[in-house]
Amino acid sequence: MKDSEGVGMAIESLGEAVTGSMLARAIEPEAGESTDQSERVCLNCGATLTGPYCSQCGQKGHVHRSLRGFGHDLLHSVFHFEGKIWRTLPMLAWRPGEVTRRYIDGERARFVSPIALFLFSVFLMFAVFSTLGGPFRWETNTPAVNEARQEMQQEQAERASTIARLEQQRRSLTARGQPTRSVDQQLANLREEQAVIGAAQQFQKATTSEGGLTKAREIDLNELQVNTGWPWLDQAVHHAAENPALLVYKLQSSAYKFSWALIPLSVPFVWMLFLWRRGYRLYDHTVFVTYSIAFMTLLVVALSLVRPILGTDSLSGAALTFIPPWHMYRQLRGAYRLRPLSAIWRTAFLLVFASVAATLFFLLLLTMGLLG
Repeated sequence: MKDSEGVGMAIESLGEAVTGSMLARAIEPEAGESTDQSERVCLNCGATLTGPYCSQCGQKGHVHRSLRGFGHDLLHSVFHFEGKIWRTLPMLAWRPGEVTRRYIDGERARFVSPIALFLFSVFLMFAVFSTLGGPFRWETNTPAVNEARQEMQQEQAERASTIARLEQQRRSLTARGQPTRSVDQQLANLREEQAVIGAAQQFQKATTSEGGLTKAREIDLNELQVNTGWPWLDQAVHHAAENPALLVYKLQSSAYKFSWALIPLSVPFVWMLFLWRRGYRLYDHTVFVTYSIAFMTLLVVALSLVRPILGTDSLSGAALTFIPPWHMYRQLRGAYRLRPLSAIWRTAFLLVFASVAATLFFLLLLTMGLLG
């Protein structure tokens, strides 16, 4: 049964990658690409062909009617991008500023467009995550985690003892006819804290069992009362706590569908870095941001593929610590023709801005997960 589920997930992940590739290829302009011209007349409108495409209706001059040709189109959509991707990826990795500047300046036929590469990288990342997981292996039985778990259990025991003492005090006050408002308030606060921590413990236990989040048990939180002042939000939080696995699924689904929101969230911050410099438009910043996010996504994909082979997370940690700042510096300096010192301080600010944009994106996903 597990084997069949694994095969199903692998097929679904492959389908996601193929879908992303074909979607990216569909929006990618086919300028500067060679096409075999076998017919001299357009088979769609009958006009005389003067090039690889019909000047009247735009159809390709050469069309195929074979399964081999259909398969060729599929492979080109998934892997080839008509040769552009093999020119774009190496330059994006080693000379990101140059490919960004050249695309902005008009060399569109040589490189994959930023949005097409972004779509391809996002689909590929989620396909890899569904199959192999991310670049890190989450350990739930480490000494630090066990120590934190023991501290939480000790706090729960102390809180239960305090609640029992306050309940005894309340009974005494009630028997003497004295007010119990202060004790009632303390009891309400302690019980709420106890319910929240208990929910966290049950969620941790459910999600670290065999099968992970997909087999998390439903948590009984009838005693959990969250009071934020907004009834609709309190109800959403309560429903999410009742089924945390569903919340995680919603977060993953929203991240998959709305990953494009990272672009408009990030562009204003890059614009602020060049607020007083003329000659750079929002389009330039959008190309910069989209290429940068695409590279970071592909970096995570590469680390996710390497981790099962090496069996360690040290490479992922080191790579995600040093490569993003280096890449941002290189891309800033080349794309905006900056001097080293000017690129360095902008890189420092860009790292902070990237963290802010990522936080805003996560809050957006969390809100959608709670309310969806």
